[in-house]
Amino acid sequence: MIDAAIEVKAQFYDLDPMQVVWHGNYARFLEQARCELLDRIGFNYEEMVSSEWAWPIVEMRTKYVRPIRFGQRIRCIAALRDYENRLRIDYRIEDVTSGEVLTTAQTTQLAVHRHSGETLLESPACLVEAVQRALRASGAMGAVGR
Repeated sequence: MIDAAIEVKAQFYDLDPMQVVWHGNYARFLEQARCELLDRIGFNYEEMVSSEWAWPIVEMRTKYVRPIRFGQRIRCIAALRDYENRLRIDYRIEDVTSGEVLTTAQTTQLAVHRHSGETLLESPACLVEAVQRALRASGAMGAVGR
């Protein structure tokens, strides 16, 4: 398994009229953690742009367990779950102090050829090779996507 985490402090501009983090801002937290994960893999958006492929999010699921409040420090952990047929990432948002789980989520991204618009049913070699290099470097080969 490859995972990565970011820490964020909920700001005033994150809140809704109920004084909790607005549900739409959770996607931003997930994006930050996903970018950290993609950096660990060595295949973030810069590498995607230079390849022939784009990886749009085709599905996003979020389960809000507890609200995030102003000033609360949270940790968002992104964990790679599948890379051979799609890029599937699981997330857990937790309170930094207590470790309490606040939110769980999952995103699915598919490889789409940037010029033809063709969607692949398996990930292109450039992503698979990057993930396998990262797995070898972490000693976790075979733990993900198999």
